[in-house]
Amino acid sequence: MALESFSALDFETATWNPASVCQVGIVRMENGEIVEKINRLIQPPKNEYFYKNIEVHGIKPEDTADAPLFEEVWFDFKHLIEDQVVVAHNANFDINCLRNSLAYYDIVQPDFEVRCTRVIYRRGLAYLSKKYKIQLNHHDAYSDAHACAQLYLMHLRRQALPKTGSLF
Repeated sequence: MALESFSALDFETATWNPASVCQVGIVRMENGEIVEKINRLIQPPKNEYFYKNIEVHGIKPEDTADAPLFEEVWFDFKHLIEDQVVVAHNANFDINCLRNSLAYYDIVQPDFEVRCTRVIYRRGLAYLSKKYKIQLNHHDAYSDAHACAQLYLMHLRRQALPKTGSLF
């Protein structure tokens, strides 16, 4: 069964500012298989953090002090976003982070299609991961992206099933 290809994406931020990305996780799926993985720490602007964000994901300024800036890593994963289907859990947040980070570094905004597993399933990632027995280290960008990819793949497979019912 040929499945749609997509990139599952997740960001963690250092502050309330959506351009303060401090970690990116991406899982590239092609025909139901993982073909590429990205898990990178990113130094947010001025390496500034808000303590509440640290409490959520555990990433601290010392963890990203020597990490590359967003503008340095963007070109490592641009091909996974541009002209692709991009899936995220709570896509409004992650796409906002992507768009604001690109704008902050004056990088051209790519075209892509967005899908949101939170909209599809109407539940939180931790709940869904537990329900469907998907391993999750919540608020680790790679783990969140991986769980999102598994959920979207389940959704695609459900959509591909023949509809049952009588013709009469």
